Amino acid sequence: MSGLSRPRTALDSAAAADAAFAAVAGKPFPADLFSAPRLNWAVIGCGVIANQMAQTLALAGRHLVGVANRTYDKAQAFAERYGVERVYKTYAELYADPAIDAVYITTPHNTHIAFLREAPAAGKHVLCEKSITLNSAELAEARALAAEHGVVLMDATTILHMPLYRKLLAEARSGAFGPLTLAQVNFGSYKEYGDLTNRFYNPRLAGGAMLDIGVYALTVARLFMASAPDEVVSLANRAQTGVDETSGFVTRNAEGELGVFSLSLHAKQPKRALLSFDRCYVEITDYPRADRAVITWTADGRHEIVEAGEEGYALAYEVADLEAAVAGDTRAAGLIDIAADVMDTMTRLRYDWGVYYPEERAIAEAAGVSVAGE
Repeated sequence: MSGLSRPRTALDSAAAADAAFAAVAGKPFPADLFSAPRLNWAVIGCGVIANQMAQTLALAGRHLVGVANRTYDKAQAFAERYGVERVYKTYAELYADPAIDAVYITTPHNTHIAFLREAPAAGKHVLCEKSITLNSAELAEARALAAEHGVVLMDATTILHMPLYRKLLAEARSGAFGPLTLAQVNFGSYKEYGDLTNRFYNPRLAGGAMLDIGVYALTVARLFMASAPDEVVSLANRAQTGVDETSGFVTRNAEGELGVFSLSLHAKQPKRALLSFDRCYVEITDYPRADRAVITWTADGRHEIVEAGEEGYALAYEVADLEAAVAGDTRAAGLIDIAADVMDTMTRLRYDWGVYYPEERAIAEAAGVSVAGE
Protein backbone atom coordinates (compact mmCIF):
# COMPACT_ATOMS: atom_id res chain seq x y z
CA MET A 1 0.00 0.00 0.00
CA SER A 2 1.72 3.16 -1.18
CA GLY A 3 1.48 6.20 -3.38
CA LEU A 4 -1.58 8.09 -4.55
CA SER A 5 -4.56 6.78 -6.50
CA ARG A 6 -4.72 7.49 -10.18
CA PRO A 7 -7.41 9.96 -11.31
CA ARG A 8 -10.50 8.54 -12.96
CA THR A 9 -12.59 10.01 -15.72
CA ALA A 10 -16.24 10.49 -14.78
CA LEU A 11 -18.42 7.98 -16.63
CA ASP A 12 -22.09 7.14 -16.47
CA SER A 13 -22.86 3.82 -14.77
CA ALA A 14 -23.26 1.78 -17.97
CA ALA A 15 -20.04 3.13 -19.50
CA ALA A 16 -18.21 2.62 -16.21
CA ALA A 17 -19.36 -1.00 -16.07
CA ASP A 18 -18.26 -1.58 -19.67
CA ALA A 19 -14.85 -0.08 -18.89
CA ALA A 20 -14.54 -2.24 -15.78
CA PHE A 21 -15.34 -5.40 -17.75
CA ALA A 22 -12.81 -4.42 -20.40
CA ALA A 23 -10.14 -3.96 -17.72
CA VAL A 24 -10.49 -7.56 -16.48
CA ALA A 25 -11.48 -9.32 -19.70
CA GLY A 26 -7.95 -10.47 -20.52
CA LYS A 27 -6.97 -11.45 -16.99
CA PRO A 28 -7.15 -14.92 -15.44
CA PHE A 29 -10.22 -15.13 -13.24
CA PRO A 30 -9.20 -15.19 -9.54
CA ALA A 31 -9.09 -18.82 -8.46
CA ASP A 32 -10.17 -18.00 -4.90
CA LEU A 33 -13.12 -15.74 -5.66
CA PHE A 34 -15.67 -18.55 -5.33
CA SER A 35 -15.01 -20.67 -2.24
CA ALA A 36 -18.41 -22.26 -1.53
CA PRO A 37 -20.22 -25.00 -3.47
CA ARG A 38 -21.61 -23.73 -6.78
CA LEU A 39 -25.33 -23.07 -7.09
CA ASN A 40 -27.46 -23.11 -10.22
CA TRP A 41 -28.65 -19.58 -10.90
CA ALA A 42 -31.56 -18.07 -12.79
CA VAL A 43 -32.13 -14.39 -13.43
CA ILE A 44 -35.48 -12.61 -13.34
CA GLY A 45 -35.49 -9.67 -15.76
CA CYS A 46 -33.34 -9.01 -18.84
CA GLY A 47 -32.18 -5.43 -18.29
CA VAL A 48 -28.74 -3.89 -17.78
CA ILE A 49 -27.97 -5.66 -14.51
CA ALA A 50 -29.05 -9.06 -15.83
CA ASN A 51 -26.72 -8.58 -18.78
CA GLN A 52 -23.89 -7.64 -16.42
CA MET A 53 -24.55 -10.76 -14.35
CA ALA A 54 -24.34 -12.99 -17.41
CA GLN A 55 -21.14 -11.28 -18.54
CA THR A 56 -19.60 -11.55 -15.07
CA LEU A 57 -20.31 -15.26 -14.76
CA ALA A 58 -18.87 -15.80 -18.23
CA LEU A 59 -15.58 -14.32 -17.02
CA ALA A 60 -15.54 -17.10 -14.42
CA GLY A 61 -16.36 -19.77 -16.99
CA ARG A 62 -19.87 -20.08 -15.56
CA HIS A 63 -23.30 -19.52 -17.10
CA LEU A 64 -26.76 -18.70 -15.89
CA VAL A 65 -28.91 -21.82 -15.99
CA GLY A 66 -32.27 -20.07 -16.41
CA VAL A 67 -33.99 -16.79 -17.28
CA ALA A 68 -37.53 -15.49 -16.90
CA ASN A 69 -38.84 -12.14 -18.03
CA ARG A 70 -42.17 -10.35 -18.37
CA THR A 71 -41.72 -10.59 -22.15
CA TYR A 72 -40.88 -14.13 -23.28
CA ASP A 73 -39.28 -13.00 -26.57
CA LYS A 74 -36.75 -10.91 -24.64
CA ALA A 75 -35.95 -13.86 -22.41
CA GLN A 76 -35.32 -16.01 -25.48
CA ALA A 77 -33.03 -13.39 -27.03
CA PHE A 78 -31.17 -13.06 -23.72
CA ALA A 79 -30.73 -16.84 -23.50
CA GLU A 80 -29.39 -17.05 -27.05
CA ARG A 81 -26.92 -14.27 -26.41
CA TYR A 82 -25.49 -15.77 -23.21
CA GLY A 83 -25.99 -19.50 -23.67
CA VAL A 84 -28.67 -19.81 -20.99
CA GLU A 85 -30.06 -23.33 -20.98
CA ARG A 86 -33.60 -22.79 -19.69
CA VAL A 87 -36.10 -20.09 -20.71
CA TYR A 88 -39.30 -19.99 -18.69
CA LYS A 89 -42.64 -18.84 -20.02
CA THR A 90 -43.81 -17.87 -16.54
CA TYR A 91 -42.20 -17.07 -13.21
CA ALA A 92 -44.15 -19.95 -11.69
CA GLU A 93 -42.43 -22.30 -14.12
CA LEU A 94 -39.05 -21.04 -12.92
CA TYR A 95 -40.00 -21.46 -9.25
CA ALA A 96 -41.15 -25.02 -9.90
CA ASP A 97 -37.88 -26.07 -11.52
CA PRO A 98 -35.84 -28.15 -9.04
CA ALA A 99 -32.69 -27.51 -11.11
CA ILE A 100 -32.61 -23.87 -9.95
CA ASP A 101 -31.08 -23.15 -6.54
CA ALA A 102 -30.97 -19.35 -6.53
CA VAL A 103 -32.54 -16.43 -8.38
CA TYR A 104 -31.26 -12.92 -8.99
CA ILE A 105 -34.07 -10.36 -9.14
CA THR A 106 -33.15 -7.47 -11.46
CA THR A 107 -36.55 -5.88 -12.12
CA PRO A 108 -37.67 -2.36 -10.98
CA HIS A 109 -37.84 -1.64 -7.22
CA ASN A 110 -41.61 -1.71 -6.95
CA THR A 111 -41.87 -5.24 -8.38
CA HIS A 112 -39.43 -6.84 -5.94
CA ILE A 113 -41.81 -7.70 -3.13
CA ALA A 114 -43.92 -9.98 -5.34
CA PHE A 115 -40.84 -12.02 -6.26
CA LEU A 116 -39.62 -11.92 -2.65
CA ARG A 117 -42.88 -13.54 -1.59
CA GLU A 118 -42.92 -16.22 -4.28
CA ALA A 119 -39.28 -17.30 -4.68
CA PRO A 120 -38.56 -18.12 -1.00
CA ALA A 121 -41.85 -19.99 -0.75
CA ALA A 122 -40.57 -22.16 -3.62
CA GLY A 123 -37.34 -22.85 -1.74
CA LYS A 124 -35.13 -20.58 -3.85
CA HIS A 125 -32.33 -18.50 -2.37
CA VAL A 126 -32.64 -14.87 -3.47
CA LEU A 127 -30.19 -12.16 -4.42
CA CYS A 128 -32.19 -8.98 -5.05
CA GLU A 129 -31.00 -5.87 -6.82
CA LYS A 130 -31.12 -2.56 -4.95
CA SER A 131 -33.25 -1.21 -3.60
CA ILE A 132 -34.25 -4.56 -2.23
CA THR A 133 -37.78 -3.36 -1.37
CA LEU A 134 -39.76 -0.13 -1.35
CA ASN A 135 -39.78 0.23 2.41
CA SER A 136 -38.84 -1.36 5.72
CA ALA A 137 -42.19 -3.12 6.17
CA GLU A 138 -41.73 -4.97 2.88
CA LEU A 139 -38.19 -5.97 3.80
CA ALA A 140 -39.29 -7.27 7.20
CA GLU A 141 -41.93 -9.37 5.45
CA ALA A 142 -39.40 -10.74 2.96
CA ARG A 143 -36.92 -11.61 5.71
CA ALA A 144 -39.61 -13.43 7.67
CA LEU A 145 -40.57 -15.45 4.60
CA ALA A 146 -36.95 -16.37 3.87
CA ALA A 147 -36.49 -17.51 7.47
CA GLU A 148 -39.74 -19.49 7.38
CA HIS A 149 -38.67 -21.39 4.27
CA GLY A 150 -35.01 -21.81 5.25
CA VAL A 151 -33.47 -19.86 2.36
CA VAL A 152 -30.96 -17.02 2.15
CA LEU A 153 -32.13 -13.52 1.24
CA MET A 154 -29.37 -11.14 0.21
CA ASP A 155 -29.28 -7.49 -0.87
CA ALA A 156 -27.24 -6.97 -4.05
CA THR A 157 -26.09 -3.43 -3.20
CA THR A 158 -22.51 -3.74 -4.45
CA ILE A 159 -20.91 -1.98 -1.47
CA LEU A 160 -21.92 -4.87 0.76
CA HIS A 161 -19.87 -7.28 -1.34
CA MET A 162 -16.76 -5.50 -2.65
CA PRO A 163 -13.51 -6.87 -1.14
CA LEU A 164 -12.20 -3.34 -0.59
CA TYR A 165 -14.76 -2.74 2.14
CA ARG A 166 -14.03 -6.03 3.82
CA LYS A 167 -10.36 -5.08 3.95
CA LEU A 168 -11.03 -1.57 5.25
CA LEU A 169 -13.49 -2.87 7.83
CA ALA A 170 -10.90 -5.30 9.15
CA GLU A 171 -8.50 -2.41 9.68
CA ALA A 172 -11.17 -0.23 11.27
CA ARG A 173 -12.32 -2.97 13.62
CA SER A 174 -8.76 -3.76 14.64
CA GLY A 175 -8.58 -0.26 16.13
CA ALA A 176 -5.92 0.95 13.69
CA PHE A 177 -8.05 3.90 12.56
CA GLY A 178 -9.40 4.88 15.97
CA PRO A 179 -13.06 5.78 16.53
CA LEU A 180 -15.19 6.98 13.62
CA THR A 181 -16.36 10.56 14.05
CA LEU A 182 -17.90 11.62 10.74
CA ALA A 183 -18.91 10.17 7.39
CA GLN A 184 -19.50 12.62 4.53
CA VAL A 185 -21.02 11.04 1.43
CA ASN A 186 -22.11 12.56 -1.90
CA PHE A 187 -23.86 11.11 -4.92
CA GLY A 188 -25.17 13.28 -7.74
CA SER A 189 -26.50 12.09 -11.09
CA TYR A 190 -27.81 14.21 -13.94
CA LYS A 191 -31.00 12.71 -15.28
CA GLU A 192 -32.78 14.71 -17.97
CA TYR A 193 -36.32 15.76 -17.18
CA GLY A 194 -37.61 14.96 -20.68
CA ASP A 195 -40.13 12.15 -20.47
CA LEU A 196 -40.96 11.95 -16.78
CA THR A 197 -42.42 8.48 -17.16
CA ASN A 198 -38.84 7.12 -17.04
CA ARG A 199 -37.93 5.10 -13.96
CA PHE A 200 -35.93 7.90 -12.33
CA TYR A 201 -38.83 10.31 -11.90
CA ASN A 202 -41.91 8.08 -12.15
CA PRO A 203 -43.54 7.29 -8.79
CA ARG A 204 -45.25 4.26 -10.34
CA LEU A 205 -41.76 2.84 -10.92
CA ALA A 206 -40.57 3.83 -7.42
CA GLY A 207 -38.51 6.70 -8.80
CA GLY A 208 -36.53 9.24 -6.84
CA ALA A 209 -32.97 9.72 -5.66
CA MET A 210 -33.28 7.86 -2.37
CA LEU A 211 -33.99 4.36 -3.68
CA ASP A 212 -31.81 4.77 -6.76
CA ILE A 213 -28.64 6.31 -5.34
CA GLY A 214 -29.26 7.06 -1.65
CA VAL A 215 -29.00 3.36 -0.89
CA TYR A 216 -25.33 3.46 -1.87
CA ALA A 217 -24.55 6.55 0.20
CA LEU A 218 -26.24 5.23 3.33
CA THR A 219 -24.73 1.77 2.95
CA VAL A 220 -21.12 2.91 2.75
CA ALA A 221 -21.55 4.98 5.90
CA ARG A 222 -23.52 2.35 7.83
CA LEU A 223 -20.85 -0.30 7.17
CA PHE A 224 -18.34 1.62 9.25
CA MET A 225 -20.67 2.91 11.94
CA ALA A 226 -21.06 1.12 15.25
CA SER A 227 -24.86 1.11 15.05
CA ALA A 228 -27.78 2.38 13.00
CA PRO A 229 -28.73 6.04 13.33
CA ASP A 230 -31.49 6.95 15.76
CA GLU A 231 -31.64 10.65 14.87
CA VAL A 232 -32.22 12.13 11.40
CA VAL A 233 -32.66 15.72 10.21
CA SER A 234 -33.15 16.58 6.55
CA LEU A 235 -34.39 18.79 3.74
CA ALA A 236 -35.47 17.66 0.29
CA ASN A 237 -36.73 19.09 -2.97
CA ARG A 238 -39.25 17.05 -4.90
CA ALA A 239 -39.53 16.70 -8.66
CA GLN A 240 -42.80 17.73 -10.28
CA THR A 241 -43.84 14.08 -10.24
CA GLY A 242 -43.63 14.08 -6.44
CA VAL A 243 -40.54 11.91 -5.95
CA ASP A 244 -37.44 13.12 -4.11
CA GLU A 245 -34.98 14.78 -6.48
CA THR A 246 -32.37 16.54 -4.30
CA SER A 247 -31.77 16.18 -0.59
CA GLY A 248 -29.40 16.87 2.24
CA PHE A 249 -29.58 15.01 5.54
CA VAL A 250 -27.62 14.32 8.71
CA THR A 251 -27.81 11.19 10.84
CA ARG A 252 -26.48 10.40 14.31
CA ASN A 253 -26.35 7.13 16.23
CA ALA A 254 -26.11 6.30 19.92
CA GLU A 255 -22.30 6.46 19.75
CA GLY A 256 -22.43 10.03 18.41
CA GLU A 257 -21.14 9.11 14.94
CA LEU A 258 -22.43 11.61 12.38
CA GLY A 259 -23.31 10.99 8.75
CA VAL A 260 -23.69 13.94 6.38
CA PHE A 261 -25.21 13.16 2.98
CA SER A 262 -26.15 14.96 -0.24
CA LEU A 263 -28.06 13.38 -3.13
CA SER A 264 -29.37 14.63 -6.43
CA LEU A 265 -30.88 13.20 -9.59
CA HIS A 266 -30.51 16.49 -11.46
CA ALA A 267 -27.10 17.82 -10.44
CA LYS A 268 -23.87 16.00 -11.13
CA GLN A 269 -21.46 15.61 -8.24
CA PRO A 270 -18.71 13.10 -7.49
CA LYS A 271 -19.50 9.75 -5.91
CA ARG A 272 -17.27 10.47 -2.95
CA ALA A 273 -17.19 9.01 0.55
CA LEU A 274 -14.97 10.54 3.22
CA LEU A 275 -14.77 8.57 6.47
CA SER A 276 -13.11 10.54 9.27
CA PHE A 277 -11.60 8.55 12.11
CA ASP A 278 -9.47 9.67 15.04
CA ARG A 279 -6.15 8.62 13.46
CA CYS A 280 -6.90 9.04 9.76
CA TYR A 281 -9.47 9.74 7.12
CA VAL A 282 -10.35 7.36 4.31
CA GLU A 283 -11.39 8.72 0.91
CA ILE A 284 -13.20 6.53 -1.60
CA THR A 285 -14.23 7.78 -5.03
CA ASP A 286 -16.73 5.98 -7.26
CA TYR A 287 -17.59 4.10 -4.10
CA PRO A 288 -20.47 1.85 -5.30
CA ARG A 289 -18.02 -0.60 -6.94
CA ALA A 290 -14.75 0.71 -5.56
CA ASP A 291 -11.57 -1.34 -5.52
CA ARG A 292 -9.27 1.42 -4.23
CA ALA A 293 -9.20 3.87 -1.31
CA VAL A 294 -6.74 6.47 -0.01
CA ILE A 295 -5.94 6.74 3.70
CA THR A 296 -4.49 10.02 4.99
CA TRP A 297 -2.94 9.58 8.42
CA THR A 298 -3.56 12.36 10.94
CA ALA A 299 -0.16 12.24 12.64
CA ASP A 300 2.01 12.99 9.62
CA GLY A 301 -0.29 13.59 6.63
CA ARG A 302 1.03 10.47 4.93
CA HIS A 303 -1.07 9.04 2.09
CA GLU A 304 -1.53 5.29 1.80
CA ILE A 305 -3.40 3.35 -0.85
CA VAL A 306 -5.53 0.32 -0.07
CA GLU A 307 -6.53 -1.90 -2.97
CA ALA A 308 -8.63 -5.04 -2.99
CA GLY A 309 -10.69 -6.82 -5.61
CA GLU A 310 -11.59 -5.56 -9.07
CA GLU A 311 -14.48 -3.33 -10.07
CA GLY A 312 -15.19 -5.58 -13.04
CA TYR A 313 -15.97 -8.53 -10.76
CA ALA A 314 -18.56 -6.64 -8.69
CA LEU A 315 -21.45 -8.97 -9.45
CA ALA A 316 -19.27 -12.04 -9.04
CA TYR A 317 -18.61 -10.97 -5.45
CA GLU A 318 -22.38 -10.83 -4.91
CA VAL A 319 -22.80 -14.38 -6.22
CA ALA A 320 -19.87 -15.55 -4.08
CA ASP A 321 -21.38 -14.02 -0.94
CA LEU A 322 -24.78 -15.63 -1.45
CA GLU A 323 -23.20 -19.01 -2.13
CA ALA A 324 -21.03 -18.57 0.98
CA ALA A 325 -24.08 -17.67 3.08
CA VAL A 326 -25.89 -20.78 1.86
CA ALA A 327 -22.82 -22.80 2.89
CA GLY A 328 -22.99 -21.34 6.41
CA ASP A 329 -20.81 -18.22 6.29
CA THR A 330 -22.24 -16.03 9.06
CA ARG A 331 -20.49 -12.87 7.83
CA ALA A 332 -22.14 -13.12 4.44
CA ALA A 333 -25.51 -14.08 5.91
CA GLY A 334 -25.35 -11.09 8.26
CA LEU A 335 -25.12 -8.54 5.43
CA ILE A 336 -28.91 -8.40 5.31
CA ASP A 337 -28.85 -6.76 8.75
CA ILE A 338 -26.92 -3.80 7.31
CA ALA A 339 -29.38 -3.64 4.43
CA ALA A 340 -32.28 -3.54 6.90
CA ASP A 341 -30.73 -0.64 8.83
CA VAL A 342 -30.28 1.27 5.56
CA MET A 343 -33.86 0.54 4.49
CA ASP A 344 -35.16 1.80 7.84
CA THR A 345 -33.36 5.12 7.33
CA MET A 346 -34.44 5.46 3.69
CA THR A 347 -38.05 4.78 4.61
CA ARG A 348 -37.98 7.27 7.48
CA LEU A 349 -36.51 9.99 5.27
CA ARG A 350 -38.97 9.48 2.41
CA TYR A 351 -41.93 9.58 4.75
CA ASP A 352 -40.53 12.72 6.43
CA TRP A 353 -40.52 14.31 2.97
CA GLY A 354 -44.02 13.11 2.16
CA VAL A 355 -42.80 10.81 -0.62
CA TYR A 356 -45.13 7.80 -0.73
CA TYR A 357 -45.51 5.46 -3.69
CA PRO A 358 -48.85 4.15 -4.97
CA GLU A 359 -48.17 0.84 -3.19
CA GLU A 360 -47.96 2.83 0.06
CA ARG A 361 -51.37 4.48 -0.31
CA ALA A 362 -52.71 3.18 2.99
CA ILE A 363 -49.63 4.45 4.86
CA ALA A 364 -49.96 7.84 3.14
CA GLU A 365 -53.64 8.12 4.02
CA ALA A 366 -52.90 7.32 7.65
CA ALA A 367 -50.31 10.11 7.64
CA GLY A 368 -52.77 12.51 6.00
CA VAL A 369 -50.67 13.12 2.88
CA SER A 370 -51.13 12.45 -0.81
CA VAL A 371 -49.31 9.79 -2.80
CA ALA A 372 -46.40 10.99 -4.98
CA GLY A 373 -47.51 12.20 -8.36
CA GLU A 374 -51.17 12.65 -7.47
